[in-house]
Amino acid sequence: MKKTFFSLLLLISTICNSQEPEPGKVIPEYGKTYTIESPEFITDTSSVLKVVFDVDRSFDATKPNALIETAARFLNMHEKAGVDPENMKIALVLHGKSVNDVLLDEEYISKNPESSKNPNLPLIEALSKQGVEIILCGQSATHYQVSREDASEHVKFALSAMTALVQLQNNAYQLIKF
Repeated sequence: MKKTFFSLLLLISTICNSQEPEPGKVIPEYGKTYTIESPEFITDTSSVLKVVFDVDRSFDATKPNALIETAARFLNMHEKAGVDPENMKIALVLHGKSVNDVLLDEEYISKNPESSKNPNLPLIEALSKQGVEIILCGQSATHYQVSREDASEHVKFALSAMTALVQLQNNAYQLIKF
């Protein structure tokens, strides 16, 4: 009897405390986040947040790259916490196989026949509209045969990911690597 009561109490507690991620205001289509009530580590909403995301891989070719979507989550989460979007400076540096994620549909499909389109293009456009710099490693792009003509217009080619990462960090961008 006690076991059944305890199991029922645990189930009710889990259901009551579960939370669904919510869309943000900056990029509502991407980057859902959870609300964290009364965090002990207080978010500084007055400072400028300069961050560079190091994106070096892809996952399911039929879905947006979760590492790219992290930038949308960062924007939505911090805006929800009270940071002015003007105080967020974000860059993505794509290298390795993730360079294929910036390809226009025709080229993307030729490399990913299981896809009917590149699911990353709308995300990249939405990020770009919010001022996110999307930087592509020229070395990886050349290796994987990603040309400027075949890439999203919202992407900037760099000499290398190493160059872009060092320069951004020299300009006080903080590196986030997952």
